[in-house]
Amino acid sequence: MSFNNTIHIAIELSVSSWLVAVRTPGGSEKARLHRIEGGESAALLALITSVRTRESAKSGHSDIGVACCFEAGRDGFWLHRLLTAHGVDAYVLEPTSILVNRRARRAKTDRLDAEGMLRVLAAWLAGDRQVCSMVRVPTPEEEDAKRPHRERERLVQEKQRIENTIEALLFTQGIRGRPSLRSWERDVEALQTADGRPLPPLLRAEIDRLRRRLVLALEQIREVEAERTARQAATFDDTIVQKISALQRIRGIGENFSAVLVREVLYRPFDNRRQLASYVGIAPMPYQSGSMVRDRHIGRAGNPRARTTLIQLAWLWLRYQPGSALAAWFRERVGTLQGRTRRIAIVAMARKLLIALWRYVETGLLPDGVEIRAQADTMA
Repeated sequence: MSFNNTIHIAIELSVSSWLVAVRTPGGSEKARLHRIEGGESAALLALITSVRTRESAKSGHSDIGVACCFEAGRDGFWLHRLLTAHGVDAYVLEPTSILVNRRARRAKTDRLDAEGMLRVLAAWLAGDRQVCSMVRVPTPEEEDAKRPHRERERLVQEKQRIENTIEALLFTQGIRGRPSLRSWERDVEALQTADGRPLPPLLRAEIDRLRRRLVLALEQIREVEAERTARQAATFDDTIVQKISALQRIRGIGENFSAVLVREVLYRPFDNRRQLASYVGIAPMPYQSGSMVRDRHIGRAGNPRARTTLIQLAWLWLRYQPGSALAAWFRERVGTLQGRTRRIAIVAMARKLLIALWRYVETGLLPDGVEIRAQADTMA
């Protein structure tokens, strides 16, 4: 598609309405603005068809292309797939990668945002790949495969909130700890406040309702885990599932960690290790000014779910893989130091661990000194 025969469209998405900015190849620099009701994809497609037809008749060319962009957000990727299916070159912008005026106060309107996206899209299509970052849109299958571990994460968070609420309510009565679910009725019956009174009846009713919610959350966690295991067993020949199984062979990496790392990160290709670390957000940000050259803190601009999981895995790696080269590297640099130094070092180790696991699932090269589970433990 020729750049000079391309209609540029930017969509500022919101819940109530969409603002569509259009700039035609032979038109003025000023964009034409159209506002349609939010979610009205039929109206958007009709507008694109109308603009393309009018421009084709005006220029006498039938090969008028359309390039459309919008920012990644709560609408997900369905609009990108819809536009692509109708012959529109759709692009999803990473919002925080767009340069903006750094004054303390700047104007912010839908019109300015849409016109700014038009300028960014035109520059990106002209070859300036540094003007912004474009999101790699996952396939529907890749997107759907992420749902089990994300649902499990939400359920675990809900479980922890309920447990903390029960403990907090009991703590107001001077009771430390919470009853066991296995012997709930007996334990609750025996509870007394710190000043010797029986548990207030309304409080007891409240924590009983919380117990039922807790039991439901635990049941749903087990259900999600069982479905995930069954699905992996049914699609064992799939490349992604084989990567998950390969990670589970390593001692200390379970079903959840392996699923998160592969489904969130290792399912997609990376050209080099720095690109991989940047995607997760654990690459140090360089700072160079005059003779001063140093690395600052990590970017944290990548996948937060994968980054959190990787940091947790790095701590567990020290426990379950003490003889590995990575654990030895950590001990040599940290020694007996505690606090901030230890936290900084674990992030650096997590970066090295991610790169080592990436090489392992891609080439089969095990990290140095790693212990492998027995086959029976892997299948359990």
